[in-house]
Amino acid sequence: MEIIKKPILTEKASLLTDKLNRYAFKVDHRANKIQIKQAVEEMFGITVVAVNTAVVAGKAKSRYTKAGFVSGRSPKYKKAIITVKDGETIDFYSTL
Repeated sequence: MEIIKKPILTEKASLLTDKLNRYAFKVDHRANKIQIKQAVEEMFGITVVAVNTAVVAGKAKSRYTKAGFVSGRSPKYKKAIITVKDGETIDFYSTL
């Protein structure tokens, strides 16, 4: 099971990073806080102080196409907000 799927790089998440040294990730919905903490520490080699999780509900999406009105839902996902020890950072762009 791949626990960390990808980082969330939004304006809201970058404000958390700048002010509170927190990073947001999309994670596997079956993973718990302990597994998420271990995976982040192992992947980035940092010290995790706290892990907060939330399940983000999928939005109802609809659009009008040539075939007519199409409606559906975007999938739900689990989000983890990781608080890192002061003085440590995660560089997402170093692995590119």
